Amino acid sequence: MKNTRLENILNQHLESVKFKDYCPNGLQVEGREQVKRVVTGVTACQALIDQAIEVNADAILVHHGFFWKNEAAVVTGMKRRRLQALLNHDINLYAYHLPLDVHPELGNNAQLAKRLGITLKRGLEPWDPRSVAMVGKLAEPVSGEAFAERIEQVLQRKPLHISNQKSIQKVGICTGGGQSYLTLAAEQGLDAFISGEISENTVHTAREMGIDYFAAGHHATERYGAQALGEWLAAEHGLDVSFIDIDNPV
Repeated sequence: MKNTRLENILNQHLESVKFKDYCPNGLQVEGREQVKRVVTGVTACQALIDQAIEVNADAILVHHGFFWKNEAAVVTGMKRRRLQALLNHDINLYAYHLPLDVHPELGNNAQLAKRLGITLKRGLEPWDPRSVAMVGKLAEPVSGEAFAERIEQVLQRKPLHISNQKSIQKVGICTGGGQSYLTLAAEQGLDAFISGEISENTVHTAREMGIDYFAAGHHATERYGAQALGEWLAAEHGLDVSFIDIDNPV
């Protein structure tokens, strides 16, 4: 498949033009024209690039790519080494940030919710049709401790749980760095909120507003979107796709 055709397919399926994002979505670094073998991963770090080189990948597809707003524009140090490796080996880099968070089937939120037994109902921000945070429901109420154990079993990572000793059924979710949505979740009467990270003030907000909070890891909660997107590409378009998980404890 031609690299620009692959970008068009991804842009269309993820509706990337509808998002105002913190980075460019789509083909970020152009490599060879023909793409057959694709490596997917969470972040376009040096370790993922090196492994893509080892398996002779034509393209890398990630959630966290390059060229973020407010970062230095110069190409030096770590950025130079990453770009040089991609360009020297003629590898295309595709990245999708918010479009891959919110896709109703392949997105990070949808994939994590599915694994945790949460049925997503609506966006947490009802005024935004592309709300990054979502609201869902468990089939049956569970204790906070039982839900924390479920998260640990699914992610193979123990979440940091701010508990209010209550049963949980209505759950908000925003993978990655979504702890800022906690207040809105509490105001809407949710029992719990799941994200990847936690800030100092998050603890006080959860305690004082009576909502359980689960910080389950930025990387751990966002492993599944790029993986699912790659599986879709393989099934629908016949590409040779493999997911490579670069360990990250955060």
